[in-house]
Amino acid sequence: MSINYTDKIPNNVELGDDRKLQRALEHWQPRYLDWWQEMGPEGFQTDDIYLRTAVSVDPKGWAQFGHVKMPDYRWGIFLTPQEEGRMVNFGDHKGQPAWNEVPGEYRSTLRRIITVQGDTEPASVEQQRFLGATCPSLYDMRNLFQVNVEEGRHLWAMVYLLHKYFGRDGREEGDALLERRSGDENHPRILGAFNERTPDWLSFFFFTFITDRDGKYQLAALAESGFDPLARTCKFMLTEEAHHLFVGETGIARVLQRTAEVAKKIGTEDPDALRKEGVIDFQTIQKYLNFHYSVTLDLYGSEISTNAANFYTMGLKGRFEETKIDDDHQLKDDTYPVPMQTNGSIGIEDVAAVTAMNERLRDDYEVDVLKGVGRWNKMLEKTGVEARMVLAHKCFNRRVGRFDMGQPDVPHVAPDGRIISEAEWTKRHTEWLPSDGDHAYVASLMGQVKEPGKIANWIAPPRVGIDGKPPLDFEYVRFN
Repeated sequence: MSINYTDKIPNNVELGDDRKLQRALEHWQPRYLDWWQEMGPEGFQTDDIYLRTAVSVDPKGWAQFGHVKMPDYRWGIFLTPQEEGRMVNFGDHKGQPAWNEVPGEYRSTLRRIITVQGDTEPASVEQQRFLGATCPSLYDMRNLFQVNVEEGRHLWAMVYLLHKYFGRDGREEGDALLERRSGDENHPRILGAFNERTPDWLSFFFFTFITDRDGKYQLAALAESGFDPLARTCKFMLTEEAHHLFVGETGIARVLQRTAEVAKKIGTEDPDALRKEGVIDFQTIQKYLNFHYSVTLDLYGSEISTNAANFYTMGLKGRFEETKIDDDHQLKDDTYPVPMQTNGSIGIEDVAAVTAMNERLRDDYEVDVLKGVGRWNKMLEKTGVEARMVLAHKCFNRRVGRFDMGQPDVPHVAPDGRIISEAEWTKRHTEWLPSDGDHAYVASLMGQVKEPGKIANWIAPPRVGIDGKPPLDFEYVRFN
């Protein structure tokens, strides 16, 4: 299959001059399109979607809008401009020139890092493939598909690195990224959260607010990498990730706003009364927040990690905004606090900071999530309702690390951080996490709204549209 490298794959990596890379992508691109048709948005491949496409990294080329069929979307390969004289900013190689080729001794480790990040991108597309059938408005449907095509572009970004720098091993990893499937018992995605279902739009909004925010922090840590092509790739991906977070935060805000409006109208915040009005009660929204937050915290890994320490000392993966941190960036004598069980409660243990990279990144992430929750609560306060969203303790409902509930002698933790008995957990966990009944109720509200100007009852309209267009009175999707 011959590829027009200017039209089909916008790039700033001189793809047209790299015959070896061209051959690799000529093999991979048809397989990618087959995967997209099989596992991409179900039922909308022939429709025209008002999408943003990146055709260069400069402000004018980064965001070009227009109606396009998703299989014809121009998935590009972009790196931010190279910083002349860039150095490795942390670890054992601190102060040395950043690498433009893969250091031989770190080849397998770096390939694994890129593969794991790459695997999350198609996984989220697979998780969200049926949501178009229950979209609350054309605006929301368009945002879903924008997220989907950009996750596809992020996959292209990682596959470019694998093909360009890792030879046959990289090509095999690139192929495997199209073979795994989210939730498949035999060939699941690498990370647990990417094998969970995203069955409804409340889940989608929480996924983009909570789980895509993990993507922001993982990409930011990789953007510090001493391997310069990886750093530059991830910096550009972060510009697109910001839209995903916007979709999630504003989506949940609109759900909360609509519920608050109805609560004020009927004079009660009682869950049953709100459900009779066809909106999502505050308790159910809180349960969804608890679930998605706790599952996503596991993506950061164990509190103490030799692998994370090695990534840092090797100069492959840094901390969030590494260069802004005021220390020696080698951490040979530094400590960092991590949670531990002590005398029936959760205490703190200071461990070698270099082994606590996962926990440091998790804590930075938690601060960011709290800011978003705070913005929702300010909105709720303005509406005059009493309900507020609360972020659960980071040891609640964990399946990884020191508080992995699946391990012997590991305690259960309530959302407020209390250590509780297994009996109390069994009795009360459906107060804190969505029950089958909660999922069934939310699912009962999900019905497709595809007419311009209209929106589902359970969510408030957006305040502004896309690219200066009206929020609702615009044909964001043209059905063919």
